[in-house]
Amino acid sequence: MDIETDGRFGNKRVHNRLGPGSGGAPSSTNGKVCNYWRAGRCNRFPCPYLHSELPEAAAPPKRPAGPGGNVWRNPNAGGRGGGGHNRWGRGPGGGSGAASHRPPDRPCKYFLAGTDCSYGERCRYPHSYCISDSITMLAPLKGHDKGVTGIALPTGSDKLYSGSKDGTVRMWDCQTGQCAGVITMGREVGCMISEGPWLFVGIPDAVKVWNMQTAAEMNLTGPTGQVYALAVASELLFAATQDGRILAWRFSAATNCFEPAASLDGHKLAVVSLIVGGMRLYSASMDKTIRVWDLATLQCIQTLSDHTDVVMSVLCWDQFLLSCSLDQTIKVWAATESGNLEVTYTHKEEQGALTLSGMPDAQSKPVLLCSLNDNTVRLYDLPSFSDRGRIFSKQEIRAIQMGPGGLFFTGDGTGELKVWQWVDAAQT
Repeated sequence: MDIETDGRFGNKRVHNRLGPGSGGAPSSTNGKVCNYWRAGRCNRFPCPYLHSELPEAAAPPKRPAGPGGNVWRNPNAGGRGGGGHNRWGRGPGGGSGAASHRPPDRPCKYFLAGTDCSYGERCRYPHSYCISDSITMLAPLKGHDKGVTGIALPTGSDKLYSGSKDGTVRMWDCQTGQCAGVITMGREVGCMISEGPWLFVGIPDAVKVWNMQTAAEMNLTGPTGQVYALAVASELLFAATQDGRILAWRFSAATNCFEPAASLDGHKLAVVSLIVGGMRLYSASMDKTIRVWDLATLQCIQTLSDHTDVVMSVLCWDQFLLSCSLDQTIKVWAATESGNLEVTYTHKEEQGALTLSGMPDAQSKPVLLCSLNDNTVRLYDLPSFSDRGRIFSKQEIRAIQMGPGGLFFTGDGTGELKVWQWVDAAQT
């Protein structure tokens, strides 16, 4: 069918061809689809390329599962760590350790960059910051000039706090989404956590402390270099520092301040992540190791060296420890009968992994969020590692914080925060 037109792109003729046999397409095109036709402005007649989408390729046949099914077995571990089959990686592609995520599409690059897309509604790529039927973005929070490195939502507060490399801490009203105040730190914020009424902010050579109820302010000195991570356990505040130490302070009710309690030494390079699980403190470092510390004695009881590059983040889930690294893997650790941790499953990614976080979805099922250095966050069901979608950002996401009521927050390298919420797919 030939249609004469005087369209805005100067088209004089649009030739609509529905298959390789109706227009005599040369065999050299190999059945390729015309990109100009996709954009609605092909003026070639006859066009040597197809003016119709190709049918979807048939799915490859499934490979039969080996003995025991698509399950990883650790032949050396016993107890909780293995001695038999476990449920890790039983989602699509998970059992082989290969990357299991194959999202159907990706967002429009113009939309993602914040520029106008000339294709508009005809664009074949989604104009969305996520591809998932499980989450929805509620609002962007703009104000920081540089990357967000910490997010905190104090219990019982109606304020959200964010720290940035721009040297400020911003306070956001949870009802209106507006910035309610700015605290100038003067130096890059490396991390931020809240515990009860306390807000802790890590900066170079110090930890800033605020009491949200009494407005008391303290400055804890002792760290050398940037403070990259903070954790609270056993009435102690722990700070991971750039020189490889983990410093601890204990709050004294008598003096109403935090007093130095210990220095945990062992890592050879900067400590970048801390997490507490049970009576253990786990620290991840640029020296490619994870150290396990007994909170009763503050002694290192095990060093985990299975990663081959910087260990960026650690997370406790159930009786397992999860870790991610720039070596493009997420590892799952479990205790053996001897009490030592061993790898029970390794999930491979296509990019270096930066940050781990976990939370229940709208149906209270556990989901792992993993930020990668390709400016995306992968969402996985646990323990199967089945794909739940992706979050996309202009720059890499280093801060993820869960909130109440299915809310969670992400902060990227541009300084923008986004508010997300889990949705029940069965009700949408």
